[in-house]
Amino acid sequence: MERKAKIKRKTKETYIELEFNLEGSGFADIKTPFPFFNHVLESFVTHGNFDLVLSATGDVEVGCHHLVEDIGICLGSAISKCLEDKSGIERFGFVILPMDEAEVCLSLDISGRAYLRYNVIMDYELIEGIETSIVEDFFRALVDNCSITLHINKNVGINSHHIIEAIFKAFGIVLRIATRRTGASDVPSTKGVL
Repeated sequence: MERKAKIKRKTKETYIELEFNLEGSGFADIKTPFPFFNHVLESFVTHGNFDLVLSATGDVEVGCHHLVEDIGICLGSAISKCLEDKSGIERFGFVILPMDEAEVCLSLDISGRAYLRYNVIMDYELIEGIETSIVEDFFRALVDNCSITLHINKNVGINSHHIIEAIFKAFGIVLRIATRRTGASDVPSTKGVL
């Protein structure tokens, strides 16, 4: 089964087209109005070894919130579509990732239950149009739309750029680990379903 998905989302606030491949080669073609957000999404793709083609426009004159959250909705929906058949996957992933003075810890369960624990304290800043506070909203939208359990913890860190980039890199790694095919045919659950 190919694990690819295409998502389109059009609202009065945003228009998004997204193609995602869980078994890619690290190819990213990302076009949003926010260079820093493009950069961290590319980091996610590279370290997860996924493919992502994304074109997103919206009412950025009122801020980044609508567009970034809607991209989270679309990426979460794409991940969910890629994992319709959860048989033979690893299911769990965990990583501690350093980036200069920052270190983050992420753990993931492809559980069929949407839950985000976001334990990241950092200064409120605007980085190339992206509010640092929007990162939690992005991951909440993603988690809600792919029904995974995700814990994001900042162990240490001062530089917001480093903290956020470390989170996106780590998410790519834990998603790659948790979605890895094991060669088994069963769904990895005592219930028999996820």
